[in-house]
Amino acid sequence: MDVMQTALVYLKGVGPERARLLKEELQLKTFQDLLHFFPNRYIDRSRFYPINDLPKNNSEIQIKGRITSVSYVTQKRGKRMVARFEDGTGQMELIWFRGHQWIRDQLKINEEYVIFGRLNWFQGKASMPHPELELKRNFEQNLKISFYPIYPSTEKLVNKGISQKVIQKMVVQLLQNHNATFSETLPHALLSQYKLISKDVALKQIHFPDSQHQLSRAQMRLKFEEFFYMQMQLVLKNVQRKQKIKGHVFKNVGANFNDFFNHHLEFDLTDAQKRVIKEIRFDMGTGRQMNRLLQGDVGSGKTIVALLLMLIAVDNDFQTCLVAPTEILAQQHFKSLSNQLEKLKINIALLTGSSTKKERQFIHQGLENGELNILIGTHAVLEDTVQFKKLGLAIIDEQHRFGVAQRAKLWQKNELPPHVLVMTATPIPRTLAMSVYGDLDLSVIDQLPPGRKKVKTLHRTDSNRLKVFAFLKEQINLGRQIYIVYPLIQESSKLDYKDLMDGYESISRSFPTPNYQISIVHGQMKSEDKIYEMNRFIKGKTQIMVATTVIEVGVNVPNASVMIIESAERFGLSQLHQLRGRVGRGADQSYCILMTGSKLSTEAQTRMETMTQTNDGFAIAEVDLKLRGPGNIMGTQQSGILQFKIADLIQDQALLKAAREQALRILNQDPNLKDTDHQCIKRTLSALKFDSNIWNFIS
Repeated sequence: MDVMQTALVYLKGVGPERARLLKEELQLKTFQDLLHFFPNRYIDRSRFYPINDLPKNNSEIQIKGRITSVSYVTQKRGKRMVARFEDGTGQMELIWFRGHQWIRDQLKINEEYVIFGRLNWFQGKASMPHPELELKRNFEQNLKISFYPIYPSTEKLVNKGISQKVIQKMVVQLLQNHNATFSETLPHALLSQYKLISKDVALKQIHFPDSQHQLSRAQMRLKFEEFFYMQMQLVLKNVQRKQKIKGHVFKNVGANFNDFFNHHLEFDLTDAQKRVIKEIRFDMGTGRQMNRLLQGDVGSGKTIVALLLMLIAVDNDFQTCLVAPTEILAQQHFKSLSNQLEKLKINIALLTGSSTKKERQFIHQGLENGELNILIGTHAVLEDTVQFKKLGLAIIDEQHRFGVAQRAKLWQKNELPPHVLVMTATPIPRTLAMSVYGDLDLSVIDQLPPGRKKVKTLHRTDSNRLKVFAFLKEQINLGRQIYIVYPLIQESSKLDYKDLMDGYESISRSFPTPNYQISIVHGQMKSEDKIYEMNRFIKGKTQIMVATTVIEVGVNVPNASVMIIESAERFGLSQLHQLRGRVGRGADQSYCILMTGSKLSTEAQTRMETMTQTNDGFAIAEVDLKLRGPGNIMGTQQSGILQFKIADLIQDQALLKAAREQALRILNQDPNLKDTDHQCIKRTLSALKFDSNIWNFIS
């Protein structure tokens, strides 16, 4: 067995109880875990402060001096021990609130000490509660490092005596006793090209750096390695899938595609749409199964691209399906595609949870005998009872709403898996796309159709509400419709419902019947009631739609020209951008009004300013990434691969790009890693578990 997989209980100074606590509190189980348990900061212990020149803050500092006296001060609960500490330039108090007797027995009056701890200032006087103390002569004998590592910890560990000093000693034990096992994991050519230090030196310097320069070099080396092996896994997964998984060959661009493109397409495609269709057409003709992510900002025309690709599938005698996350969106896709395909002899059907038994029987029969060409639906499409005669292309809309296991069900509908295209209107920053979807091929529609007016975005506080309502009345008088959206906080559905109903009552008073009609949609309504209310709004029977964020994805009402977002500070940037995309779909100038309270956090203020300054979804996504971090953007299900030990997707974008380029280059030149210089990669990859926390397996 690899010595680095040894349980921590066998490391000198740990023992069963400490091993149990370290496992429970920090998920440290083996030597390997401890080795890659990196400090989150460092303290420069080479510097000593004179007492008359202490920093006027609560920083951690180090001082040389003598304890001249010890006394006790009675307080409300028990007493505290106070030592007077002098260094020739001034004096200060050292304070202990517990452990008095044991500490007092250790203290030596008028002997030179080195003390270390966090300053506490009160009424202009500095003190240091519970300092670390070491006799100066011992300190000078033991001093081998300048930068002391500070590791992540918990209150429970500290209370149980597992201090920073204890963790430091454990790491020293590991580094001293198991040095020989830190074998090199990166090829010599890469080390040379990027001037990276060896793995052995990097591991020592990351824990106990000799200098700031050496620390920086160790961090760069380990960050590059972490990115490199993540990318090797993702690229390998993609390469192996293409090698192993055969796909249907779509040879023809036939009659249906040409007829629709030449006679029924009502507008010219953008250059970005044409480029994406070309990329996907190439994929579907190679004989390998396509697995591609299509990114496009709100309104960029992903749906028409999907329709044209479906027609290519039909022209090659294959069936196709489009899966949407909600019944409303599935219905909308069905209605839109049915209208566009009206003049072509193509059979299209809708399957949702609301489909009747008779409708289902008809659909199942049409799918199995091949008469049904296109199926639009919700999760109902994934049920085992839904079997296709010849499914060639599966398109998944708003892919983040579907888990990997659900997508995999589409593969089992045929002997050969269909080509898979996953679409998202949530712009993903490039670094995130490289990390989360690095095993997918990526297409981006980065152009909006010409002539589309930008939505004007305004930020207003509650004190402007009467003016906002007056503006809404003007818009309604012009024949427009309005969305008013309230935030949805899943942990507090009662609060959501109260907010929504309070808002609805206020709006009803300001927009009374019979002059105004209002629809309402929220999460506690039955599905059929939601659809009924949505349809009333879509048909123009109501002028105002009051809703929680159930309308966020895919609703298309060209006549709706104003989006009011209530408590906008409670929404993330991505959500705000998605909601704004519900308006601006017609020829009229549209508006998005962000309503907030007057007091906003700095982050909320940044979100409001970003929304009012730009309509570019990718620029917004970059700001969102910086504000919230990658895990929060992707959601917990998607963030596993993003839990890096040391690398940072936001700070280290250049390193990620370099690591991906090198992974691609090496696998293109030497796909089986036979080159002598690549044997270390082969060894490391064989120890890796795909999609695992990579650092647990690199030694």
